[in-house]
Amino acid sequence: SGVLSYLKETFTHTPSYDMSPAMLNVLVKMMLAQAQECVFEQIGLPGIRNEFFTLVKMTQEVAKVGEVYMLVNTAMNQEPVKENIPYSWSKLAQIKSDHYKALAHYFIATILCDHELQPGDDEDQQEKALSQLYDYMPEGLMILSVLKDKVQRKQLGKAHLRKAIVYHEEALRVCGLCKKLRNIDVLQEVLTAAHKRSLLKYAQQETEDDFLSLIQAPDIVPKTEHKIETIAPQFSKVKVKDFFHRLGPLTVFSAKQRWTAPRTIHIHQEAGELGFSLKGGSPVQIYCLDPACAAALMGLKEGDYIVSVGGVDCKWLGVNEVLEKLRSVGEQPVEIEVISCQDTAASMHSKSATYSVGMQKTYSLICLAMEEDKIDQTKKAPLKLPFLSWGTKNRQKAASTLCLPSAVAGSSQFKKKLSPFTLLNTESSLY
Repeated sequence: SGVLSYLKETFTHTPSYDMSPAMLNVLVKMMLAQAQECVFEQIGLPGIRNEFFTLVKMTQEVAKVGEVYMLVNTAMNQEPVKENIPYSWSKLAQIKSDHYKALAHYFIATILCDHELQPGDDEDQQEKALSQLYDYMPEGLMILSVLKDKVQRKQLGKAHLRKAIVYHEEALRVCGLCKKLRNIDVLQEVLTAAHKRSLLKYAQQETEDDFLSLIQAPDIVPKTEHKIETIAPQFSKVKVKDFFHRLGPLTVFSAKQRWTAPRTIHIHQEAGELGFSLKGGSPVQIYCLDPACAAALMGLKEGDYIVSVGGVDCKWLGVNEVLEKLRSVGEQPVEIEVISCQDTAASMHSKSATYSVGMQKTYSLICLAMEEDKIDQTKKAPLKLPFLSWGTKNRQKAASTLCLPSAVAGSSQFKKKLSPFTLLNTESSLY
């Protein structure tokens, strides 16, 4: 859940709805609810003793589990998360909420039905513990009187059992509505066993004169001694290997640069000289290349970057390390791989040449057409002359009229020379 919380706070432009803040928020709540459930199951794993204060503690713990799953179910049914959450997930959250609420009412019913205040018991401690389970008591009942009066204890205990049975039946009903959950045998067995246990407990307390018992069981206050929190990921404590380390330093090998494919150059040292110098950090760059040296004749160029020496990657090596590798072979030839930076201006090509008849216009072509329209409007826009130069304007108009026939003839001859394929690349052919 800590990792999901980190993603929710870090990624603003998510690639899919699964990574949206609303969806991640639901997933965090679901994982926290599962952690709370694991805490309760761990406490009850050795077994739950039928003892007053132990049952009080377990009642509030399991009520807390039911509450967090209810919040998860509510979050899953909010728009637009509801449309992207699997149906079985939301129904399972509802089933678990009802199931654990039923267990809470069963535990408190066991307290009231199986335990009586004995002369040696601490009356104040039991009253305080029982009062923590309720926000309010049914009308006409008091905590101390319930502890002392056997009839009131039994009536309130049966009210909790009836509510537990209602929650169990609702969990079974919802489970039967979902095909995927209906086919999970373990889930069906757990829900059925808990339901039968509550029915058996209720049958043991039922007598013939109980038909006038109309007490409604109050809600149980959830509480836990084990606070569940998200743990933020500690990236500094975990040693990881960068996937992009083999690409080389980011300042050089990035999307902003265009590189040629690696070229293999065989270098022969002549009298201990390589015929070039090295500069820069990592990777190193060819500097002061002698045009007459063997390396230059093999295709080495000024400004090339050395990426490998003798088959060993050296993108992260400095000048001294690369020189040591080159000179360690002595007079023997050594094989290096170099790359060159491509000229971005030369790689730019006319976008209209990539368009063909019948192809939908791309965003680049649309931008190109808009730029051409701006250029045409700039060329066609007449210069605004001042008001006092109206005489000069008329003379220019008369002069341009004399030149009009020759201009039309020139333009028609140019159109005749154009091929049909050239005409397709004009502005009108883009639409």
